[in-house]
Amino acid sequence: MAEGLAAGEVAGEISRHKKHTSDHEHDASDGGGRDHDRVLSIIEAVLLAVVALLAAYTGYASAKWGTESSVRLATASAARTEANRAALNAQDTKNFDSTTFNAWFTAYVAGNEPAQTVAERRFRPPFKVAFDAWLATDPFHSSSAPPGPTYMPQYKQPQLAVAAALDTKAAEQYAAGVEAGANSDSYVRDTIYLATILFLIGISGHFRFFRIRLGLVLLGGLMLIVAVVQISTSPPIP
Repeated sequence: MAEGLAAGEVAGEISRHKKHTSDHEHDASDGGGRDHDRVLSIIEAVLLAVVALLAAYTGYASAKWGTESSVRLATASAARTEANRAALNAQDTKNFDSTTFNAWFTAYVAGNEPAQTVAERRFRPPFKVAFDAWLATDPFHSSSAPPGPTYMPQYKQPQLAVAAALDTKAAEQYAAGVEAGANSDSYVRDTIYLATILFLIGISGHFRFFRIRLGLVLLGGLMLIVAVVQISTSPPIP
């Protein structure tokens, strides 16, 4: 769908309106008719000028909001990808910690102290903190001790916090992108109103009956009021 009225379309309508106005004034047989035609032609010209300005504004606003929507949605997609990567890194780290702990535990059960020492040397420093805290709970004799070091409050996974923050960012950016898309659609809707007004004012010049022209101009004027209200209540250009 087009995001705005082409400048050539508006210019063409103004040119045709000027030609038909000249024809009506030339064919009018009395002074009163010429005065009415002249006043109505001025109103039509003013409406066309206002429509041209508003059409340029709504077209630009729709394009800007469309770009804003695309940028926000792309940012949300990138943040979601980074969040998934951080979550996978956290899972890999936890798997490594579990593997080294299982090696230590196997050596402990077998009573192989040198193997225990080697396994402990493979612990990551943050995991070693949680491991020492877990041993302090006397897990082999206390039934209330946590099942393992990864259940200790000292066991930290910064990647999970990063993943959660990125997920929140992705959700916010996605919501902003959807809202920006809706704003763009709103300006496209306003452009459709303006295109209809342009059509009504354009065909009014083809009628030689004053009442028909007046009716089309009044209808176009009412639609213009509706369009102006909608545009004024729409979000400003980002």
